[in-house]
This record gives sequence, C-alpha cells and structure tokens, in this order.
Amino acid sequence: MSDTVIFEERTTASGHRLGIAMLNAEKSLNALTLDMIRQLAKQLANWEHDNKVVAVLLRGAGEKAFCAGGDVRMLRQALRDNCQYPNPLVTTFFSEEYALDYHIHTYRKPLIVWGSGIVMGGGLGLMAGASHRVVTASTRIAMPEITIGLYPDVAASWFLQRMPAHMGLFLGLTGAPLNAHDALLCNLADHLASADGWDNMLQQLASRHWSEDAENNRASITALLNELEIEARNTLPDSNVARHLLTVHRLLNRGTLSAVANALTHEYFTDPWLVNAAQTFANGSPTSAAITWEAFQRARHLSLAEVFRMELTLSVNVCNKPDFSEGVRALLVDKDRNPRWVRPTLQEVDQDWLNSHFISPWPVDAHPLAALAE
Repeated sequence: MSDTVIFEERTTASGHRLGIAMLNAEKSLNALTLDMIRQLAKQLANWEHDNKVVAVLLRGAGEKAFCAGGDVRMLRQALRDNCQYPNPLVTTFFSEEYALDYHIHTYRKPLIVWGSGIVMGGGLGLMAGASHRVVTASTRIAMPEITIGLYPDVAASWFLQRMPAHMGLFLGLTGAPLNAHDALLCNLADHLASADGWDNMLQQLASRHWSEDAENNRASITALLNELEIEARNTLPDSNVARHLLTVHRLLNRGTLSAVANALTHEYFTDPWLVNAAQTFANGSPTSAAITWEAFQRARHLSLAEVFRMELTLSVNVCNKPDFSEGVRALLVDKDRNPRWVRPTLQEVDQDWLNSHFISPWPVDAHPLAALAE
C-alpha cells in the first residue's frame, strides 16, 4: 500500500470512530497525485458506509500546506509522451479528481478539512465541498491557474460564483491569494482555529458521545468548532477582501472581459494586493482569462454535476492546447517565468478559438462523468 495518504481511525467516548486521512507528500506541499485521489476515493467510500464511523477528517502532512494543487508536471509529461486526443492519462486524472470532489460535496457524513497553510487548485477542490472547512492564521488560498495556461477548475466555476461583488471572478482572473479572514468572508471556510489546534480539536472530537444520526453529528461538530474558534479570534489577520470589496466590484462589473482587462491594466493601484493581482492578470494566458470569463457565464445556472462535466471537457481540451504545457514549463520546469502564449493578447482570442475549448470529445452518454447525480 502506498504511503502517499496515511489513514487512521480514532475511537470516541461513545465507541464510535473518527476516520482520519493525511496527504503525505510534504516535500511537494502535498500536491495531489492520481494515487492519492484513488486512495482517498476508496477510503471515503468505505467510511461513508461504515455505521460506526461518525465523521471524517482530512489534512496535509507538515505545517506548510494542506495541498498545493494537482500534479501538473505529471500531466505535462503525459502530454509529451502521448499525443492521442483526448489524452488517456489526462482524462483519467481529471475524471477521478472531479468524481472525488463531487463525492466530498455530497458526502453523507460530516467531513472536516484542516485547511492550514497553502491551499491551491486541487487542494481547494478537496476543501470547498467539505461540511466543515477550517482555516488558521497560516492559511493561504489561491486559484492561480492563469499563470500556467489552465483555468480555475475543481468546480470553481460553481463555487466562485457564490462570492460577493464579483470577488470570485476577480480571484479566478488574477490568482489573488486569500488569508483566513478572506476565506471566511468569501464562503470558502466555515471556522477559524489556532494554527497548533489540530491535536486539541481531535481530542475534543474523540471525547464526545456521538450517535449514528449524521445531521445531529454535523450540528455537534459545528458547535464544537465554534467553541474552539473563540481561542483563535485574536489570530485573525486583516482582510484584503473586506478592504477592497467595492473596488473589486467596480473593476469587474463592466459587462465584458475586454472592459475588465482595460480597467485592470490602466487603473493605478497602490495597495500591494491589488498591484500583484493586476500584474498576474497582465502576465497570464489571455486564453485562460477568456475561458475563465466564459465558464462563469455558462455555469451561472448549471447544477454542480453539470459544472463538473463542463470542466472535464474544458480541462481535457485546455491541456491539449499549447498554453498549458508552455505555462508549466515556464513556471515549474525551466522556471524562466517567461511563457510564450499561443495567442499573446486578448484581441487574438477570437470566439471560434474560445468555443473550441468547450466542445466535448465524447457523446453525452459516454461522458466520463455522465453518472454524476443531478
């Protein structure tokens, strides 16, 4: 058995059990691999059907990160090794990742994610759908896919919609990071905890008497985490989101991507958070920006299952285009930070090119995620 995910169980005072999973790839900041996805999917299903398991907890090894995203270097290598379209390994990775994320969103038992440290991309996919999302003063959340020619996936087209004042679209276009305070305001977190509070939380959970009623257990966990939050409130950092919410609304509420791009490019910012966000947008893939904008429009009235199906089509197609491999090369392989985008300006991203990313390579009934319930 691979040790990239470590599983354990803790017996509670009532004789029930807590299922605990730890992503165990500290050197890569717990970057999500296909092996990890498969182990998690199997064990979460086992725990869901075990009446004695009352709750599941998920964390990352070490103090630096919960999960810094998917293994994009592996995906780039798979594309270099096999030019078949759709690429089999790319399809498998995203299909199984999204199925796992969907299972977390619809999990029948309380599922606590300890989102301390870095939470990016695929890590946010694991966290976003959990019933209890815990952040600490060290939490740093971001969806910086525009920098590698990808786009915010793992149902970001769905959950970023649920943020105030166009903030989700802003985060998707700029990769701007969120701290714990920001995450609470943006509905990406539910509870604040002390950075060293994992052991105390686990001890408190284990000392309680639980039933086999998932709703009652969910409410009890919420009450407990609210109690523990009192001890951590003085660690809450200042919120960039609170400070700039109306500015972001003004920048993004312009009707077209070209108008938003013009505002981000020509506005004069002094705050470092906004300066860096505008710079990331300017240096990112114009195709990624257009896909992010278009996906938001298309996902507005889609169900979660429909969004995952749309995003699988997008991810397979985006990986098949040049910007993804080039973006990963520039940022993570050669590290020259000088990507050569296939269409280097927004004006060159015409509608036909954009639409080609949304064309499914599979018939509707053969879509790999066709079985996701509505």
